[in-house]
Amino acid sequence: MRKIAIVGSPNVGKSVMFNNLTGAYATVSNYPGTTVEVSRGKAKIGNEDFEIIDTPGMYSLLPISEEEKVSRDILLKEKPCAILHIVDAKNIERMLPLTLQLLEAGLPVILVLNIMDEAKRLGINIDVNSLEKELKISVVATVSTSGEGMDILRGKIEEHVRAFC
Repeated sequence: MRKIAIVGSPNVGKSVMFNNLTGAYATVSNYPGTTVEVSRGKAKIGNEDFEIIDTPGMYSLLPISEEEKVSRDILLKEKPCAILHIVDAKNIERMLPLTLQLLEAGLPVILVLNIMDEAKRLGINIDVNSLEKELKISVVATVSTSGEGMDILRGKIEEHVRAFC
């Protein structure tokens, strides 16, 4: 079964996104050799079943904590077919450096601009199409707590899998 990893800083909605994709079914276990918890579940996207991995929060591919090391190891050793980088749209400028690191490492990234409702309330407008063209990856705007944008995300995952996996 192909894998999709969910990555991002703490408090950006990774677990809510995981629950949206998996229907909230998860097995939580410690990563081998650590006390760090990793959630895994299954999701049907299009006609295919995927293993979804909710990784611990990370700020960089250069780990300074055990959680970041576990997340990096999952990305590099388990080789997911797609990596959903979840970012808080209100703080996009602080979150894009990790996106760039993931891309520079040659990883299969889909950028998910989450918490778009709060960003809009604050007057932050993000041109998703321009960002897609600039980064040369799929970019999706979501509000994981309400499910807004989840259909678009699932479609982007299907396109990504057909093109790259």
